Amino acid sequence: MLQSVSGSRSQTHGKFIWCELMTPDTEASGRFYSSVIGWKVKPVEMPDLEFPYFLFEMGEGDNCPGVGGMMNFPPELEGKIPPNWTGYVAVDDCDQTAKDFIANGGQVQREPEDIPGIGRFAVVADPHGAVICIMKPFPMENPPQELAPEAVGNVGWRELYAGDGNQAFDFYSKVFGWTLDHDMDMGSMGVYKIFAHNGTPIGGMMTRPESVPMPCWCYYFNVEAIDAAASRVTLGGGQVVNGPMEVPGGSWIIQCIDPQGAFFCLVAPRR
Repeated sequence: MLQSVSGSRSQTHGKFIWCELMTPDTEASGRFYSSVIGWKVKPVEMPDLEFPYFLFEMGEGDNCPGVGGMMNFPPELEGKIPPNWTGYVAVDDCDQTAKDFIANGGQVQREPEDIPGIGRFAVVADPHGAVICIMKPFPMENPPQELAPEAVGNVGWRELYAGDGNQAFDFYSKVFGWTLDHDMDMGSMGVYKIFAHNGTPIGGMMTRPESVPMPCWCYYFNVEAIDAAASRVTLGGGQVVNGPMEVPGGSWIIQCIDPQGAFFCLVAPRR
């Protein structure tokens, strides 16, 4: 049975705030995504970092919006998990939310710890094993500006292929406070549940189809036009594994694998 999560929440609790690529080759991955999406790759210069870290940014100047990060596999994970994108969700209390995950049947895969100057984070998984990160950001004197949700280069949508769509929604609504915007009947594929944060739809979840080997989150990055983006994916050595496909609302999507093996998706308002 799901346990209640006590206390009032801020407006940022449950907000997706970051997306991170773990890859065996940051140089090659940086070139690929710069070509496909238009990001700039910027190395992070922080003395406390144990390994090189890179930002994906959009725009010009020294304080342009960052939309994600990239790192090589740490030694303890090399060869144990495939290249992947992972989302970060803001929480009011990282330690308490990690406990909430456990109390409601989830797991903590990396215990809460501080990233100096950035925030306190943990790697967690829902009851069916889909991995996500949680973070309580530290206050910043000069926070970077944020891209609009629909801006090219930003994360435009998040999607969970769940072990059980209904159970997953109940779990995440409990720990993150997400609400149901509406259900979409997908016929033989089941029900697609559109979920919202503070009343704004931010993603969807459904019971995973048999073609998806395990429960997982995936992320859709905004591009201007889907056909041109698909061409950039293949020219850069990636694969388009599904699409182009028109989705309700008129947008077009493709699902892809980058040259290092990480799964990612693109979304555009037109072909």
